[in-house]
Amino acid sequence: PPARPGPATRLFPSAACSMGNSTSRLYSALAKTLSSSAVSQHQDCLEQPNSAQLEPIDPKDLLEECQLVLQKRPPRFQRNFVDLKKNMASNHRPIRVMQWNILAQALGEGKDNFVQCPMEALKWEERKCLILEEILAYKPDILCLQEVDHYFDTFEPLLSRLGYQCTFFPKPWSPCLDVEQNNGPDGCALFFLKERFELINSANIRLTAMKLKTNQVAIAQTLKCSETGRLFCIAVTHLKARTGWERFRSAQGCDLLQNLKSITQGAKIPLIICGDFNAEPTEEVYREFSNSSLNLNSAYKLLSPDGQSEPPYTTWKIRPSGECRHTLDYIWYSQHALNVNSALGLLTEEQIGPNRLPSFNYPSDHLSLVCDFSFNQDPDRLL
Repeated sequence: PPARPGPATRLFPSAACSMGNSTSRLYSALAKTLSSSAVSQHQDCLEQPNSAQLEPIDPKDLLEECQLVLQKRPPRFQRNFVDLKKNMASNHRPIRVMQWNILAQALGEGKDNFVQCPMEALKWEERKCLILEEILAYKPDILCLQEVDHYFDTFEPLLSRLGYQCTFFPKPWSPCLDVEQNNGPDGCALFFLKERFELINSANIRLTAMKLKTNQVAIAQTLKCSETGRLFCIAVTHLKARTGWERFRSAQGCDLLQNLKSITQGAKIPLIICGDFNAEPTEEVYREFSNSSLNLNSAYKLLSPDGQSEPPYTTWKIRPSGECRHTLDYIWYSQHALNVNSALGLLTEEQIGPNRLPSFNYPSDHLSLVCDFSFNQDPDRLL
């Protein structure tokens, strides 16, 4: 495969630690996060200064560092944005929202049984750089992630220095903790650019089902857009997995919608919900969101010819039980208050390849979803 673009003057590090020889300004940021075992070996890593006080990182420098680590890997897939604007004028820069289940490192290596994915492709040192490269390529204003188990040693230190405000809410009992040499629990994480938005309030929600607290969580934040002064709410969640749990997911969805109704004052505040719902569009929980009084639409439906059907898949992997190709990931939005200007096209079957995901090309078993939103010029119009 063709090599990645990379600075020709620097040598590929033979091991993660050799980045210590690099004169890069990012050495302290990237090298400290490269080896998760370093955390247990070196106590000094645990006493890192507050990331917000570290000097800012130029995204180009971080991208260059990532490409250096990824020199032996094939180049990133080309995905194009599909323009969905119907000649709608907008008086502000669009708000780019990225949704992605990045695959918890402990689960990828320990529990998920991707039978066609070589272990070599799952090495955190490189997989982390693939994830960062994807984020840096699309430059989201708001980033919603699930299955984050390297928040404190990777995503928070780096993204805070790229100008994001960072929030993490781990699962109360994460399956990652069952895996030897894990990096702590996985959970949902929400990041927004501080130069574009001001945080008005933030809620960490532990989802309930049938009045019982569950192991699934959500984060909901009300933000004020600096440019327009408009308020909106952004939420991220990850519902219970597996077949047989449809009613449970439905109950969790109801609970999340109830919470969001109260936070948005019954849809007075526009809403965007990103999530891995672990539910196909045929499931009850999908219908709850479609038919909610919050007047939500699913952004990725707009890519279909009639604007009515979801993509054929957002995750595609091979487990011992066989091929799993499902649509589970969504970006829901208040259709009366927000317009979807464009959405990032999905990977084709040919790009994904016969061994499916994750792979040397792509770091997760889920595809990232990215949409550009603008505020409706006439917010009082409800339909």
